Formats: sequence, structure tokens, C-alpha cells
Amino acid sequence: MSVIGVGQAVILGVVEGVTEFLPVSSTGHLKMAEGLMNIPVDDDAVVGFTAVIQTGAIAAVFVYFFKDIKRFVTAWLRGLAHREERDDHDYKFTWWVIYATIPIVVVGLAAKPLIDGPLGSLWVVAFSLIGGSIVMWAAEQMARFKRGEDQVTLQDAMVVGTSQILALLFPGFSRSGATISTALIRDLDRVAATRLSFFLGLPALTGAGLYELKDATSGGVGASALIVGTVVSFVVAYASIAWLLKFVAKHSFNSFVVYRIVVGVVLIGLLASNTLDA
Repeated sequence: MSVIGVGQAVILGVVEGVTEFLPVSSTGHLKMAEGLMNIPVDDDAVVGFTAVIQTGAIAAVFVYFFKDIKRFVTAWLRGLAHREERDDHDYKFTWWVIYATIPIVVVGLAAKPLIDGPLGSLWVVAFSLIGGSIVMWAAEQMARFKRGEDQVTLQDAMVVGTSQILALLFPGFSRSGATISTALIRDLDRVAATRLSFFLGLPALTGAGLYELKDATSGGVGASALIVGTVVSFVVAYASIAWLLKFVAKHSFNSFVVYRIVVGVVLIGLLASNTLDA
């Protein structure tokens, strides 16, 4: 019998789609939603399901940014074939995304037992939500918004890409929150920081989903639930991406900071009262 029903898969797909790219932690929200629905969050099949439905959200990025991705890949292929094309910023940027993915892959594989074990606790999620909020608030204060996307450097990509490790080790911190905050600290403007976060997330999240596929399809989660959750995640994530890019063009991230703190405090209350099992 599947540990996740189709109805539950719809709910989790919505949660994933809404929260994957907002700086509020999709992993934290998924764990909370699973806990409230009495789904065993530490089950390998559930962990795999969570990673696989992320690919629906990632597919939304590929579709939404198709023209940009096509431009990057075309420039990269031209650069591989012709040395004189290698000064093109798009060619270099594509390599930077690849380089910036290496640290999170290495740490993810090395620390997987911890990530799936003690670091997966909802207590970690609660305090990471609050701790990540402090980082986001500080980043807003430090940001100077001096540089756009065409001024991103290799150092920017490496520092911002490496910051994804925070969210990997501390579910609740938020991958997008960590990357956007780091980009703001490096003086990128909000739109450039957000777009960089999207592009850096493509290889890491796609790889994680494919890696976990074997656990999600090992018998613990039915194919119908997996397909439904992924499709719902794609549709909702596409809308979420469009909304976020419009939002950050005119607003700060402080509203997300407040939201995260409230959710973190509520989660601590639910855990302390044994309403939720950590």
C-alpha cells in the first residue's frame, strides 16, 4: 500500500510548487505538511517522493526560462567549438553554474546519512526557519543593489552556489533564501539575485530528483501519486516563478522574513505540545 495517497500527493504538489522558489523553505513546508497528514517523513520512499516532485518545479524553470537557457547552452556549445567565442559572458556563465554545483553535490553525497537522519528533524526545520530569517534580514540591510545579471562573476557564482549547502544541511533554511541573501550581500540587485538563484538550482535539484527516483518508486509510493504530485508541482511552480519575479522588482524580502519567523514559532509550539512528531 502506498504511504502517500493521490489526494495527499496533490496537497504536497501544491506546497512544493508554491514554496520551492520562494525564500521560505520548500523542504520545511513539505515536512510540516507530511507531519500534519501523518505521513512518515523519515521513510525512504517519502524522502524520494519529495525529491522527485521537485523535478516538476524544476521543469517549470526550464519552461519559464527556456529562451535564457537556450541562449546559455548555445553560447556554451559555440565556445566549446570555437576558442574565439569563449569571451562571451553567457559561455562563461554556463561553466560557472556547473562549477558552482560541485560543492553541494560533494556535501550532499557525503552527508546524506545525516541529512536523511538527525538533520531531518522538524526541530531543525523550526530553528532553521528562524535562523535563515535573520540572515535574510541582514542581507537586506547590507545590500547595495549595484550590479545586474550581466555583471555576475565567477566568484559570485561560486559563493552563491556554495551557500546552497546551508539549506541542504539545515532544512528550513531555504535554498532560495540562502542563495538570494548571499547574492544580495554581494551587491547584486534583487532581480539578478533571484534569477541567479533559479539558474544555480537547476543542476542540483534536477540531480537530486533523479538520484532519489529509485527510493520513490521502490514500492512505498504509487506511480499515480508520484505523477500527480509532480504535475501539480509543475503547474503551481510556474505561476509562483512569474509572481516572484514581479514581486522582487518592486519589493524587499522583509515580508518573507516575517512569515518565516511566524511559521518557525508556530512549528516550535506544535512540536512542544506534541501536536506534531519531530
